[in-house]
Amino acid sequence: MSKHPLLKVEISQLSVAERIQLAEDLWDSILEHQEEIPLSEAQQKELDRRLESYNQNPTAGSSWEEVKKRLGFSQ
Repeated sequence: MSKHPLLKVEISQLSVAERIQLAEDLWDSILEHQEEIPLSEAQQKELDRRLESYNQNPTAGSSWEEVKKRLGFSQ
């Protein structure tokens, strides 16, 4: 693995919890600039299709809580 000049420690020296936090922090920093993330034409069409489907019937899907319960993650 190549070192990035901004990293002061080797990632492998971090605990698993610290690496997870680093990944979350990195993802959060990307989401702050999500308008810069390019979408292919196919991705944009699929997002448009899903939005239209939702607009036509907003109650058709399941809530996140329902999905977690169905998968056994909800307590």
